[in-house]
Amino acid sequence: MQRVTPVHQPPPLEELLTPWLQKHANLSSGECQHIVKLWQEKQHETGLPQLLLKLGTVSAADLSMGLAELLQLPQLEPRHYPREALCSDALSAGFLQRHRVLPIAESEQQITLAMTDPSNELAVQSVALACQKTVRRIVADDSTLQQLYDDLYGSSNSAMDQLLGDLDGNTDHQDVNVDQLRDMASEAPVIRLVNLLIHSAVERNASDIHIEPFEHSLTVRLRCDGILQTIDAPPAQMNTAVISRIKIMAGLDIAERRLPQDGRINLRVQGSQLDIRVSTVPCVHGESVVMRLLRRDNLILAFEQLGLSPAQHTQLNQLLAQPNGLLIVSGPTGSGKTTSLYTALRQLNTPERKIITVEDPVEYKLDGINQIQVNNTIGLSFASALRTIVRQDPDIIMVGEIRDQQAAEICVQSALTGHLVLSTLHTNQAAGCITRLLEMGVADYLLTSTLLAAVGQRLVRKLCHHCAQPFSPSAELRQTLRLACPDTADDTLRLYQPGGCDHCSQSGYQGRVALMEILPVSDVIQQLILQQADAHQLQQAAVAEGMLTLYVDGCQKVIAGLTTFEEVLRVTREE
Repeated sequence: MQRVTPVHQPPPLEELLTPWLQKHANLSSGECQHIVKLWQEKQHETGLPQLLLKLGTVSAADLSMGLAELLQLPQLEPRHYPREALCSDALSAGFLQRHRVLPIAESEQQITLAMTDPSNELAVQSVALACQKTVRRIVADDSTLQQLYDDLYGSSNSAMDQLLGDLDGNTDHQDVNVDQLRDMASEAPVIRLVNLLIHSAVERNASDIHIEPFEHSLTVRLRCDGILQTIDAPPAQMNTAVISRIKIMAGLDIAERRLPQDGRINLRVQGSQLDIRVSTVPCVHGESVVMRLLRRDNLILAFEQLGLSPAQHTQLNQLLAQPNGLLIVSGPTGSGKTTSLYTALRQLNTPERKIITVEDPVEYKLDGINQIQVNNTIGLSFASALRTIVRQDPDIIMVGEIRDQQAAEICVQSALTGHLVLSTLHTNQAAGCITRLLEMGVADYLLTSTLLAAVGQRLVRKLCHHCAQPFSPSAELRQTLRLACPDTADDTLRLYQPGGCDHCSQSGYQGRVALMEILPVSDVIQQLILQQADAHQLQQAAVAEGMLTLYVDGCQKVIAGLTTFEEVLRVTREE
């Protein structure tokens, strides 16, 4: 049989990657040598690119780009994607996924092979021998290959199914002791399964992972741009092992399955530093877990990037320039209140100011700011922490949330005595902040003296700019927008609707943008507060003075092509 050789054989990968890692991953020479040595010890288990991904040294996309540059090979692009499985009679799906390669084109003499590790000579020689053709290499990132595997060979060949194939069939461990739980959670397939869930969430830019046990199934859902999406999940009997693994990573008590627990995981995933807040709660069929993913590298701390209009930005800057007073941001959970406060703090964080925060939990650590983590088990509540930090002589105080009368009164007193205080409340509208503080027992005359403004906030999904499709709105929709924004919605108006592409995972949306209403406490609002006016009256008076409501702000963003009218209705509930 004639021996077939590949077309292009690159130089040894370990010689090329070391200087590249030093330059692009900020690794020292010693760290690079340690990685290469570790790979040489495990060559029979993994390739060097796979090891770099597992260690979190670089992201999959950066690694693919770096390999293509170093080895002078082309990269896999969407135009290269095959429409059907190639060489399926000679190459099994299991072999392709095991070696992370995929034929993407073939001719009479040659096969083009997409590879995450172009230095994998065993895979190249095997493909060449099996197909009796020369092999041309092309570099692909792992996530793209996995998507192509799923599309071409079906979900039965997904990464989740591969992992489950490695697990022991007898995995029903509902009644086991602590040592058994720890052993289960330390099994390699369980570790890889949990890592797969986290990596999938990072690749989809999810904010939360929900693991929910039911009687006959285990559901895993990712919250992407505020919407939950179901993904592949392990079987129900794996719940105990998976939860135990997550608890160990978060430093929680794996033996306690009757009470809620909270913990935190710090990981480096695909080259980015990741903080994961873990919350467990006992349910009828096991423990439900929610993991909130906080990306330090992707933290948006600029009002412009949050989607504020120039007028809103100017108004907030004027409020933050005040030497004292109380500024409240309101909205439901997940509406971006904390991010807005962090953005304000970053703008205010100068050497001339001392800033102290009281949070539960501390979501992001900011240099130059003293951040206090609330711990109710030892008596460190919002109220007790606030009493203490006033004696620390701060200029600015940020309170994660005003939860009770004590915290509300101390915030007002702090604002009254020369501090700028920022905080949040859970209300539906900006005007609701005022009535909520009054209901908590804050005196109306103190509130009128200290409250600078109340800000209502929501998040809507942004249209993916790669696939958004223009359309002419109906007369009814045009009239609706004209009522909200009379100066901008004319008869030639063109809006955009979601399409669907690889950049947005076919959803038509990518990222989110803030809707905001800012209610400054003017003389008119002060008089209404003293008259014990309700939220509706306060809202009407603010609108009469020029406040843009969440709904109107949303309609302006629809006209600007940032989002859709359906998204605005979803978060504002306006009819």
